[in-house]
Amino acid sequence: MSTIAIAQPRRLPGVPGVWVFVGADLMFFGLFFISFMYERSKDVALFERSRHALDIDFGGINTLILLTSSWFVVMALQAARRDRLQHAATLLAMAIGCGITFGVLKVIEYSGKLSAGISMLTNDFYMFYFILTGIHFGHVIGGTVVLMILFNKTRGGDYGSHNMVGLESGATYWHMVDLLWIFLFPLLYLVR
Repeated sequence: MSTIAIAQPRRLPGVPGVWVFVGADLMFFGLFFISFMYERSKDVALFERSRHALDIDFGGINTLILLTSSWFVVMALQAARRDRLQHAATLLAMAIGCGITFGVLKVIEYSGKLSAGISMLTNDFYMFYFILTGIHFGHVIGGTVVLMILFNKTRGGDYGSHNMVGLESGATYWHMVDLLWIFLFPLLYLVR
């Protein structure tokens, strides 16, 4: 007797509300990006001089940290789908460590700017720099808290092949945070 596989309908991972939030947040940042480029076009020399005062190493390292964190989250989802919950929790803990490391490096970077007398009032470039990276930093803090909650729930057995929705929702948010940084890094640190 042959069995006929019934195709399951495709669905977005997580709850739909997370995708609405992600879409709205990306549009919000998109408006900031457009505003940044418009203001930059009015005084390219100022934006270019200011950009050179940023430490590209901080930006590059933070990019690698967030990309690594996303990889840990993807691996955690795969482990949870296979009911390897301890492994999934370990991977989530590693992603949390990346989020915390990003935060520490961002605080060091901000401290260096502020101690050099550079603030969001210095010029338009730094206004955008502090606002964009500050809002993103808030997202990183929120995402790290979400990862901590997911870590605890995964260790407690709340997630696994029987229930992935919460884990998928948190992962979606975290990937959005990483995606935003992938746009912020070149926009602020690299665009000439």
